[in-house]
Formats: sequence, C-alpha cells, structure tokens
Amino acid sequence: MANRPHLDSLNLAPGKKARLYRLLYETGPANGTLMILPIDQGLEHGPRDFFDAPESQDPHFQFRIAVEGRFSAIACQIGLAEKYYPAYAGKIPLILKLNGKTEIPSDEAPLSPQIASVEDAVRLGADAVGYTLYVGSSRQDEDFQQFRRIREEADRYGMPVVVWSYPRGAAIEAKGGKDTIYAVDYAARVAQELGADVIKLNVPKVDPEKLKMAPKAYQRDWTPEEALKQVIQSAGNSLVIFAGGERGAGASALEKAEACMKAGATGLIFGRNVWQRPFSEAMELSRSIHEMLERYA
Repeated sequence: MANRPHLDSLNLAPGKKARLYRLLYETGPANGTLMILPIDQGLEHGPRDFFDAPESQDPHFQFRIAVEGRFSAIACQIGLAEKYYPAYAGKIPLILKLNGKTEIPSDEAPLSPQIASVEDAVRLGADAVGYTLYVGSSRQDEDFQQFRRIREEADRYGMPVVVWSYPRGAAIEAKGGKDTIYAVDYAARVAQELGADVIKLNVPKVDPEKLKMAPKAYQRDWTPEEALKQVIQSAGNSLVIFAGGERGAGASALEKAEACMKAGATGLIFGRNVWQRPFSEAMELSRSIHEMLERYA
C-alpha cells in the first residue's frame, strides 16, 4: 500500500490545519481518510440526475444520508447551504462550492464562474471551500485569475481549498480526451501548482489508442495501478480524493475505490453512486465504504 501525505507534512497555517483535522479525524471514518458526499450536480447537470430516485429531489434526503451515513462532509452550492444546512450544522461538516455552471452551453471553452465567497463559507460554518478548475480550457487564463483571488481570500480566513480539477476543452480532446492518464495527471499537477489543499480527480483511463494522441512520454502501456500512483505523485503535498461516479454496480465501484486507496489516495467523493438509490440502499453502500476506509488508517 502506497503512503499518502499526512496532515503534519502539509505545511499548513493553523486555521487550515484545524479545519482539515476536523474533516480527517473528527468526522467520517475519523482515521485520516476522507469520505465526502457532493450534491452540486443539480446545478452542473440539472434536475435529470434526480429522476431515477424521486425522493432525492428533496435536498434533505442527501443531508440525511451525509449525517446518518457518517460522511466526513457534504459539498454543495450556496443556495442549498443557506436553505438546508442550518438544520444540520454541527452534525455534518460543510464544504461550500464557490463556483459552478450549467451543462447547457458547450464545454469547448468552459469557465465556471464564482457564485459565492470564502466569507460566505465562514458565515455558514464551513470547514472548507470547493472550486472547479478546468485545466486546458481556452479560458483557463480567466480561470487561473479567478482561482488566485479565491486562494488569497482562503489564506486570509484559514480556509482549506478543495479543487475539483477537470481537464476540459478542444485542446484536451485533441490530445486524447479528458479521462486519459495524460489529462488527469496534468490536472493533478496544475491544481498542486496553483495552491490546492485537496484535489478531487476522476480515475484516469489507460486506453492505448487515445494515448497515441498524447505527448510521447505518455505513449506507453500503463497499468491502472501505475496510472493512479502517477496522478497521486503529481499532486505532491496536496491530498487526493477520487470520484465514485454516477450510480453503477456497487461491488465494482468499491473495487475501484479500494484501488485508489491502495495507490495512496486520502479519500473518496461518492455522490450519485450513493444518493441515486433508495435511502436503505444508500445507507448500505455508505457502510461498505466506511468498512473499506477503516482499513486505511
């Protein structure tokens, strides 16, 4: 099992360290791993994500899962945080997403505009803020500048920053696509370079045909384990969490999640794969994730 960065090795200011300590050691598995439930898909994908599980259209459903499933935190946009989180404050930590967009425009040149501030996060009692960064977009210069302002504000308030680091845009597609080891590896390094404390990544794919379009250094046979270890290494002294994806087979999702942890990830971010289920099934999967993470103290 690969080593992962420890909180004491991250060289964090006291405010950030205290908030991350709560997420890592006082909630969720509470053993230095992270188990986060995101509910930002309503903005990013629209209402369609809730159709297969009608009860999930009420945000109280996801907040209950986060509390009763013993997650480390719930991540959501400011509207849900202001209207629903007060009933759960103190029961589950909050990660406030500070930017977001709809899926309606083309993703050829994406930029996720800022819609909340670090000050909002402090007011709401959040333990971290989240930012979606589109690496490779033709608008990444605007993205980098927007993120710089948020990072500076987070530093002033001692607020950890979780970066959803996503390769996107025509230039990325021309080099093999957003899910290749090349694209995800670059996204991990960029997020570290820009100052992320925690980096959320998708699991990289190692399709040889797509890698023929990538830079030469990536044009070789990668095992899934090698790819995971590479992107975690590129994240350096930032903690890495991997996505659980949309609802799929529970066993295969857990196998993929365990591979991420073995490679050195700090945790997992399971959203739709958990809450696109009836409550009892969501609780069962949450328990299984817990049992798996308990092996990685």
